[in-house]
Amino acid sequence: MTKPGQSIKRSLMACPALFLMLAGCAAPPRTIPQAARPGRLDITPAPLRADSRPGAFLIMRATRILVQEGRPEVMNVASYLRDMLGRPTGYELAVETAAAPAGPGSIALCLEDLAGRLGPEGYLLDVGPNGIEIRAAAPAGLFYGVQTLRQLLPPAAERPASMLGTGSLRVPCASVEDRPRFSWRGGMLDCSRHFFPKEFVKRWIDILAMHKLNTFHWHLTDDQGWRIEIKKYPRLAEVGAWRVDREDKHWNAREPQQPGEPAAYGGFYTQDDIREIVAYAASRFVTIVPEIEMPGHAKAALTAYPQFSCTGGPFTVPPGGYWPITDVFCPGNDGTYEFLENILTEVVGLFPGPFVHIGGDEVNKAEWQRCPKCQARMKAEGLKDENELQSYFVRRVEQVLIAKGRRLLGWDEILEGGLAPQATVMSWRGTEGGIAAAKAGHDVVMSPTSHCYIDYYQGDPSQEPLAIGGFVPLRKVYSFEPVPDALTPAEATHVLGGQANLWTEYIGNGKYAEYMALPRLAALAEVVWSPKSARNWDDFAARLQGLLARYQAADMNAARSAYLVAIKADSAPGGNRAAVSLETEVPGLEIRYTTDGSDPGPSARLFKKPVVLKKTTTLRAAAFGDARRLSPAVSSERFLVHAASGLTPTMARPFSPSYPGGGPRTLTDGLLGSRDHADGRWQGYEGTDLDAVIDLGRPRPIHRIATRFLQNINDWIFLPSTVEFLVSENGRDFLKVAEARNDVSPRTADIVIKEFAASLAPRRARYVRVLARTIGAVPDWHFGAGGKAWLFADEIIVE
Repeated sequence: MTKPGQSIKRSLMACPALFLMLAGCAAPPRTIPQAARPGRLDITPAPLRADSRPGAFLIMRATRILVQEGRPEVMNVASYLRDMLGRPTGYELAVETAAAPAGPGSIALCLEDLAGRLGPEGYLLDVGPNGIEIRAAAPAGLFYGVQTLRQLLPPAAERPASMLGTGSLRVPCASVEDRPRFSWRGGMLDCSRHFFPKEFVKRWIDILAMHKLNTFHWHLTDDQGWRIEIKKYPRLAEVGAWRVDREDKHWNAREPQQPGEPAAYGGFYTQDDIREIVAYAASRFVTIVPEIEMPGHAKAALTAYPQFSCTGGPFTVPPGGYWPITDVFCPGNDGTYEFLENILTEVVGLFPGPFVHIGGDEVNKAEWQRCPKCQARMKAEGLKDENELQSYFVRRVEQVLIAKGRRLLGWDEILEGGLAPQATVMSWRGTEGGIAAAKAGHDVVMSPTSHCYIDYYQGDPSQEPLAIGGFVPLRKVYSFEPVPDALTPAEATHVLGGQANLWTEYIGNGKYAEYMALPRLAALAEVVWSPKSARNWDDFAARLQGLLARYQAADMNAARSAYLVAIKADSAPGGNRAAVSLETEVPGLEIRYTTDGSDPGPSARLFKKPVVLKKTTTLRAAAFGDARRLSPAVSSERFLVHAASGLTPTMARPFSPSYPGGGPRTLTDGLLGSRDHADGRWQGYEGTDLDAVIDLGRPRPIHRIATRFLQNINDWIFLPSTVEFLVSENGRDFLKVAEARNDVSPRTADIVIKEFAASLAPRRARYVRVLARTIGAVPDWHFGAGGKAWLFADEIIVE
């Protein structure tokens, strides 16, 4: 191990043929300064060990890239490094083997017997004033060493020919030892809901590779589009890849295709496209895992070949989100298995990786219950229910894949009815499925929605582009731990790693996809690469600004949501007032605010403690560093101050612990909720009425009572049927003074926020009661029919 201040000479002795070729180089008159703070190595994901040294190595036109003689497998990495350094400099550095003529200052790529120390993907990187050496046990390790070297360069090195005329590219001296924690470090891109051109798919692979992620889970088929050419079944691409254009409408409010209407929106990848992409991924040491959805999420395939459904169709490819989709593959039909085996034969021929993902999630089994073939299959195989029928289906598909030398991977629903013998589980509905699979001896990839779904909002929805819902900010991703405490050390060995998933219902282009993925992919990368002991949020947050600068220089559309100021309700000191706290995900920033409607600047009031408001006020805030605004936008929130503000309601029925909002004072904190039910401002009631009583402390004249509710039927959230307003002098005897009835259809697909209000002739009362009645069970037409309907409330306003 080379200590700080030592020459690179010592470590190069392991590569003697290359050592003689590394010579000193004089500093040119102009260099590009390193963007990182002095003495600090801003490397993400954080390495096992990284030491900064004095001095720098200067990459100039004469610099050579050296590869050991007899190591052709390293030439791909050398070519990548040459292109990486040529981008900012305009130089085409020579790539030579050890037998080539020596030259001044070189970069050496060495394979050595380091597998025991570093594994197949670890590396040693030494930068000295006379040269750079990267050592590893395998080419993948050299490649990841190159990615770390890339981060030692200034962010401007990401721009084409940005250094021309400077004479050199400066690399600070350093010593790094590194290896990944997990073998599966993944990123999923859904190309079914929206088709992404081949060029962006390659860019996605580059983004994964720069973060040392090694697995590209490619979601190629779903209800809304089939994206892979299958020679034996051409209609899959000719018909299943195209849907009617409804891109001007909300995903959940799109009418189905009408008779005679052309299906012109979509696209697919030819087999030549896929071979090109697979080869490109291999050159970046990324393995592609194709996903061919079955038995559900198959409407596009069944539109092309309806005979493999239970009903026989006809169908059209849905242009948006519809629930329930009951048209799935028929497991009672032997032709279904022949159809899928022929498809998988071509898929396996295109993708050389060990896994094929079959989906297996969210299978609506209503048609199986009615299908004579499915019921006959269940009887013949002794299957007790439709869950076991799905397990039978998965086992048959697994045998097909095993015979072709592949492993089956599926979402955690494949556990239902019994897991196929050698299947691997991708756990998305929390970690429970992964825990169950690991305890049963199956390999697992952890990818729970709570931490890994990067199609969810990452900041205040009012400041962010439209997303599917949910809330997974950068810090939440970083807090992800793939190995649950519930597993023993032996069971934990079945956790292969973790993965971030980018579903694209609301993401129609590459720039949008990059915004949702970055920098959250960097947080996930540190989770699955870095030692658990090395992970530290404050340290990661300190590296974030440099990482964002690198993204910007590389023309990557990264989000700066972690610098947004979150405006939250705090505990008010007494009634008739609201208290406000301000924070950012990134710690240590100056937060400045105004209450006069103007945008805060670097001289605005500095937030130090909760701000107390005595009247309805709009507060605006932003984060600053070095007198420069870091927040991508000014956060703004209107706080309502009224007679009930700051008082704690007495609840006849408790709110759900899953959706507590801000706690007991959510209904009186003055802060209104957004369209996202999980934003922390809504309080949820599952299957029960909201019945709240507020003690105003003394009798007061009341002239208006109001409250707000949310409807989002995709999440089983419905507006109340009625809201009753009651008052009392003593807290026991209540008089109903008004009732507001709901006039919004429960079938409304879009998200609705509705205020229920009553204006009164001034009436003195000390107690105010609000009774909001749930609709009861989820309606019969809904995919969750019979379940408990949710109420979501955000504020009770008393004036």
